Amino acid sequence: MSCPDRTHPLTEGGWLNLGQKMRILITNDDGINAPGLEVLTDIATEIAGPGGEVWTVAPAFEQSGVGHCISYTHPTMIAKMGPRRYAAEGSPADCVLAGIYDVMTDARPDLVLSGVNRGNNSAENTLYSGTIGGAMEAALQGINAIALSQFYGPRMADQSDKFEASRVHGVSVVRAILKHATWEGADYRTFFNVNFPPVGAADVLGTKVVRQGRRPNTRFKVEPHTAPSGRRFLWITGGAQDDPTGPDTDSQSNVEGYISVTPMRADLTAHDQLPALKAALES
Repeated sequence: MSCPDRTHPLTEGGWLNLGQKMRILITNDDGINAPGLEVLTDIATEIAGPGGEVWTVAPAFEQSGVGHCISYTHPTMIAKMGPRRYAAEGSPADCVLAGIYDVMTDARPDLVLSGVNRGNNSAENTLYSGTIGGAMEAALQGINAIALSQFYGPRMADQSDKFEASRVHGVSVVRAILKHATWEGADYRTFFNVNFPPVGAADVLGTKVVRQGRRPNTRFKVEPHTAPSGRRFLWITGGAQDDPTGPDTDSQSNVEGYISVTPMRADLTAHDQLPALKAALES
């Protein structure tokens, strides 16, 4: 099916017609065989609607923590795994580029969904996340994008399906964003970061639109180990994921049992610093 180019199919209130057939590109950073990608496939299939299309271009191997990396200095091998399903030896951002410019050349996707990540991409994790990197690249390409992640925690210990919250609530959250979001209006296109709380689906308290938080005592570190061969290796280690991040923040809302939705842009400018710095340096 060849759909018309709907690069800008929005009014101020969202999609012109949520019932229309959609072409959706999905990716992740946990790899082509990750269980979260199966959850995302189900979400995307329902969002695409009858007659819609879901295309998968995902990393051949796990790419967690690569952020917005692209394979600029070496080629990326891509292989067809099945109908509308491809694995690429690259980052999530590479996969989005491959989907747009190699796999879906007859018409661009209407939407890119990235995830569902195994573990949260709230607070400072956002800056390292390949899941976020995939969504960010789509936004830079002028395509609407949403990243989805499943927070893990002790309240999920007895759950057989660790993705239950995202599996049950994913479609409704994505539909709500598509209906109400404004994607344009700035130099850098808006994309959305969604995190599902570390609880069962029935215990989700609702959805909160919040800012990115920061866990003040959580930092990535290195832990040295010596192999039997005598060679020294460094393992990257994380910190506590349930540290309070303050009211109206993503991680805090997740720990309290809420789905968080955070609008984001790739603009790294510290806008609050501009007036004083301009006055000091341009005088």
